[in-house]
Amino acid sequence: MDKTVLFMIIGMGLVTYIPRMIPLVVLSNIKLPIFAQNVLKNVPYATLGALIVPGIFLISEDPLFGVIGAIAAILIAFMGANVIIVVMGSIGTLVLYSLLFT
Repeated sequence: MDKTVLFMIIGMGLVTYIPRMIPLVVLSNIKLPIFAQNVLKNVPYATLGALIVPGIFLISEDPLFGVIGAIAAILIAFMGANVIIVVMGSIGTLVLYSLLFT
């Protein structure tokens, strides 16, 4: 392996690791107010929603395709199924929709 490539890989690893490590070390002893803690607990859900919702409507030329897949995934998830089962059930629902209506 060329030294340039090795240094590039190490540099990219450091650039990725350092911004994640610094807040963990610096903020580990700071006690946040209850309101801030509650807001930060919801950030992963908000981020996930921001990533998933546009994909639901842009997955196909037919917006109903993504909506049906999302509804199937939500229903299966509410029944308490494993994530793999939710994904496979949603895919199966969309396969059936494709076969029947396209």
